[in-house]
Amino acid sequence: MTGELSGDAAAPDFESWAAARGPALVRYAHLVTGGSPDAPDLVQDALAQVWARWGRLEGDAEAYARRCVTNGSVSRWRKLGRLRAVAQVGETAGPDPTAAVDDADHAWALLATLTAVQRAAVVLRFYEERSYAEIGSLLDVPETTARSHVHRALRSLRTRLEEQP
Repeated sequence: MTGELSGDAAAPDFESWAAARGPALVRYAHLVTGGSPDAPDLVQDALAQVWARWGRLEGDAEAYARRCVTNGSVSRWRKLGRLRAVAQVGETAGPDPTAAVDDADHAWALLATLTAVQRAAVVLRFYEERSYAEIGSLLDVPETTARSHVHRALRSLRTRLEEQP
């Protein structure tokens, strides 16, 4: 890649930025996608889009890359459909395996039960500490819809927590 970009003055800046921010973008994609193995592919696609606009981003490449990841995740989710077939799990004879799960794993499992858009909204709100206006902008929805996504996701998570023994 370096040989192809060596003639461009912005190439070293982009390469150093991508090397520095790449791992954080992969973590972000992993959270938004619910642990999908497609997270690194989403980041690669986002970095390609950032590279194409590198000279015009005016220092806000991080926000643009995150929006690309979020939009890519939602697009893949829409292509695959909202419903996934899940095998029926019968009763197990052993102790409840979730008793030994720590809080982080438990929270992760609960996040995975949300829809892709709700999960993205919750991650943006509480992991990224974004405002509802920013969430709306990143998800390309009105601010009130972003609030609704977060509210419904939290209500769903509370319901699931209350249902558990």
